[in-house]
Amino acid sequence: MSEVLRVSEIFYSLQGETSRSGFPTVFVRLTGCPLRCGYCDTAYAFQGGERLAVTEILAQVALYPVRYVTLTGGEPLAQREALSLLRALCDAGYDVSLETSGALDISGVDARVARIVDVKTPGSGEVEKNRWENLTLLTAYDELKFVIVDEADYQWARGILQKYDLAARCPLLFSPVHGMNAGLLADWILRDHLPVRLQLQLHKLLWNDARGR
Repeated sequence: MSEVLRVSEIFYSLQGETSRSGFPTVFVRLTGCPLRCGYCDTAYAFQGGERLAVTEILAQVALYPVRYVTLTGGEPLAQREALSLLRALCDAGYDVSLETSGALDISGVDARVARIVDVKTPGSGEVEKNRWENLTLLTAYDELKFVIVDEADYQWARGILQKYDLAARCPLLFSPVHGMNAGLLADWILRDHLPVRLQLQLHKLLWNDARGR
C-alpha cells in the first residue's frame, strides 16, 4: 500500500526562489511545521490539508507537463513519509528540490534531490532550532538560504558563513524579508564582498501574497 501524507496544496507556478527561479514548477506543499517564524507566510499550512497516498500525489503532479517539482511546507520533513515521496518523484524522472527549514535531519533525503536548506537567523525568532549538523552534509548540488530581517541578521549570517566556510560547500542565498528595503541588503553584500546571491521572491513581486502562486 502506498504511503500517505497530509497535503496542504498542489499547484503549478513559477519557482520564486533559489537558482531555479523563474522555471515553471509543480509545488507540493505538505501540512504541518514545528517552527513558528515571525515572518512566516504559509501559516495556513500548519493545519488541515488532505490525506493523499504517494501514488495519488504523483498522479496530480503528472497533470502538468513540466520536469521541475518542489516539495515544500510547512516543514515537509516533519512527515517521515516525505522521504518516500521524494524518492518516488525522482524515480518518476522529475528534477526535484526540497525546501526545508534546516531544523530537521536532512541525511535521509535521496541524493538526487536538491536540498534548499534555511538557516534561521535571530530575526526569525527560531534561531535555536537550527540543526548545525546539517551544514556538514551539504554538497554543491544543494543550496543554503538566509532570510534577512535587518542589519543585525545580516551580520550574524555573515559570521555563520565564515565560521563554517560555507562558500566552499554550496551556493548561498541571502533573501530580504518581504517588505524590507532590498537595496540595503544589496549594498551590504557589495560592501563586504560576500560570495552570496541576493534573492528576491519572484512570486511575491508578480502576485503579492496570492495563495497557490
